[in-house]
Amino acid sequence: MLHIAICDDEQKFTEQLHELLKHYEQEAGELFRITTFCDGSELIDHYDTTIDLIFLDIKMNKMNGFKTAELIRQKDSQVSIIFLTTLTQYGLEGYKYQATNYIIKPMKYARLKSEMDRWIETHRKNDVSSIIVTNDTGKYKIPLKSLRYVETFNRNLLLHTEDENIVCYKSMKEMEQELCDYSFARCHTSYIVNLFYIKGVKKLEVELITGQKLPISQPKRKSFMDQLTQYWGDML
Repeated sequence: MLHIAICDDEQKFTEQLHELLKHYEQEAGELFRITTFCDGSELIDHYDTTIDLIFLDIKMNKMNGFKTAELIRQKDSQVSIIFLTTLTQYGLEGYKYQATNYIIKPMKYARLKSEMDRWIETHRKNDVSSIIVTNDTGKYKIPLKSLRYVETFNRNLLLHTEDENIVCYKSMKEMEQELCDYSFARCHTSYIVNLFYIKGVKKLEVELITGQKLPISQPKRKSFMDQLTQYWGDML
């Protein structure tokens, strides 16, 4: 199922786009969950990181589409955004926010179908496994390819990604189970590491390509090295 959001302060247009998406859903044999928002502030206040694609109107009264996109990118770097506009000159500015495209209103079904066909094909090719993390500051979608390692932190977990460190309230056992089908391994009671980032191993220490060093506990060394050896063998 693909989660699609529509954010537009014109109710009539929102209803029209919703109907067009339902028509496309049936024609293409897809399954959509469609959520609508009447302005940018509502979308930000109730942002859901399971959203895959946002149709975002540029000109809205309370919060315009560009400001909304800027705030969305602080929460979610992966979601696709298609800007909606009545003026062509707005379109190019949207690419500053990694917009997928822009569509001129009013919208015809043929234009929507063309855009959705293109987006779904690209989305399926670039689909990135991710985990959802919730803490006191909000909800985050973390692509696994950006997660370097996980460590215990004040009875919680700290997820070290390429961009930031995020606190997670799950247990290490829960996190290990969630990551077990991917290229992650438990090297220590307090650490789970992404095997992609490992540069080398010296005795009881892992060196990452970033220069960081993590400990390996003696009880977990054999299991960890077996996983790493298999991973490196698969990569050759």
